[in-house]
Formats: sequence, structure tokens, C-alpha cells
Amino acid sequence: MHADRSIRSCPVRPDRAAFITLVPRSGRNGTHRAVTRRVVTHRAAARPPCEGSHNGGMEPIISAAGLAAELGGAGEPPVLIDVRYRMGGPPGHGEYAKGHVPGARYVDLDAELAGPPGAGGRHPLPDIEVFGAAMRRAGVSAGRDVVLYDDWNGWGPARAWWLLRWAGHERVRVLDGGLAAWTAAGLPLSTEEPPPGDGDFVPEPGGMPVLDADGAAALARRGVLLDARAGERYRGEVEPIDPVAGHIPGAVSAPTMENVAADGTFLPAARLVERFAAVGAGGGAEVGVYCGSGVSAAHQILALAVAGVPAALYPGSWSEWTAHPTRPVATGPTPS
Repeated sequence: MHADRSIRSCPVRPDRAAFITLVPRSGRNGTHRAVTRRVVTHRAAARPPCEGSHNGGMEPIISAAGLAAELGGAGEPPVLIDVRYRMGGPPGHGEYAKGHVPGARYVDLDAELAGPPGAGGRHPLPDIEVFGAAMRRAGVSAGRDVVLYDDWNGWGPARAWWLLRWAGHERVRVLDGGLAAWTAAGLPLSTEEPPPGDGDFVPEPGGMPVLDADGAAALARRGVLLDARAGERYRGEVEPIDPVAGHIPGAVSAPTMENVAADGTFLPAARLVERFAAVGAGGGAEVGVYCGSGVSAAHQILALAVAGVPAALYPGSWSEWTAHPTRPVATGPTPS
């Protein structure tokens, strides 16, 4: 048999294998099994390269009330990271400075959670040293909980959540509903910016499955490849950013914004399970996700994690796919 190198492996560090052997099928995370340090995936296989993503036994999201309780509790509080990002907008530090969750530090998505745009897409994976340094300045340490949030639609913190999980951190959550949920609960904001943190986190990539372009095309044929962009972009009716309109042949439309309620909080886990099952993402199917540049797709993977469905990310997404004119493009409401 020949290894499918289009899917990069999802290794488990040997010193943490004992923590990943089994996660009971309860709550939203579903069942997860141990994987070996080198996972070899075959094109004919029906299983994903990494069966789930262990999150330290915790849910991937936390409510505003839950976060407030943890911050005011007797134990060590979580590290708070403000990841304000708006597609096409200026960096979010200015808004962060006007008011943020007390104790939170700001991280810039474009500069610290992505590499320079180019042939690999508009938001390729960041240089691992740049990312690690940014996380340490934010106060991230290997054994301490992390909570991420923004003031928009959750894409920025979901990107940071995915990157931390990919880089080996085991206890990461996103504030459900973001800053709006925090203030709606009557909780305070601060304009005081903490000094740089002294975290000790050292990234070890491989904690989450990753697809390249060939792997995404292959998964669309043998499994379920979800397109997280708006439906009109999937259908090829409009394309405001990238040079070509349409979708990867075989991909299924599943817009990210349909994962949340009107207030920006995630739909209940049971409803997410139904939503993803309706597009084939469930029941053990191999699932991958892409979007325009790999940011909103991370939000989709977070929603899938809430539903207990593991999924791989295609970081280059449509911006990388369309940078190569020989790659096929489909249009219309159906996958093919």
C-alpha cells in the first residue's frame, strides 16, 4: 500500500499518550482514540488521519458565566487572549484598547496567527517560531488553561483555538458568543493592558489533522469535504476576494454562520449534530473543511468539535486552490 502524503499526520507525543488513550463518549466531544506518532493514511481508507482532537477532557467552548466563575474562583485562572479580527479590516488592537475582558492580552491574527500571503493562500499557517513567541507573550504555558474571544463572529479565536490544538496545547476553549456575551451578562471591561506574559509554551505541530490541496481533492471523493463559505460564493454567483468563483469539485456547502444563533453563540450540540449529519458529516465519515483562506473553516471545525465530529483543516483553502489555474472548479448548488 502507498501512503497518502497529501494528508499530514496527526501525531501524539509519547509523553502524553496516557492522557489520550480514551475519552468517554459523553458530552460534546464524542469518542476519541489514541493514534500513533506516525499515522499513515491510505487513499482507500474510510477513517480520518486523526480520530478526533483531545481537548484535555474539557468542552471546546465556555459560557460567559462559566468564564467569570473560573476567573473569580480559587484555582489558577485561565490565560485570556483577545483575538479581534475582521476580514479586510484593520488590526483589532485599537478596539481591544477601548475595552477588553480584564487580564486579556491581544494577539494579531494576520501577523501572529498566519504566515505572509502568497502561493499558499491568504492566511497560510504561521511560522512556528513566530506563533510560539506570540503565545508566550500572551502568557500561554503548557499546563494552564487558555480562553480566547473576539468582538465579531468568532473566527479569530477559532483560528487561535485550532492553532493551539494543532501545536499541542491540550486545554483550550473559546468564549461562546464572544465579548457581546460577556457584556450582556453584565460583566466588566478593562482598558488596562497587561504587560507581556512569561509563558513557557513550546509548539509541537501535529495535534490536529491538516490537508493540502491534493488531500482536499481526494477527501472530497472518498469522504465529506465541507465548504464553510457563504452559499453564494460556493455556488459561484459572486467572488469578492479570490480570482475565481465556485468550489472544489465534490465539496458540500455548509456555511459557517449557520452554526450559530442570532446572538452569536453556538447552536446546542444536538442541533449541530443534526446539521452536520444532514450534509453527511457524521456517522464515522471522514470530514475535512475549507473556506476562503482557512480562518472561518477553523470556526467550522470548532462547531464540529462541539458536535463530537473530528475534522481536518485545509489551511490554504480556496485562496490557495485558485492560485493554481490548472485546478478544477465547480459551480452551482451541487458538489459536482
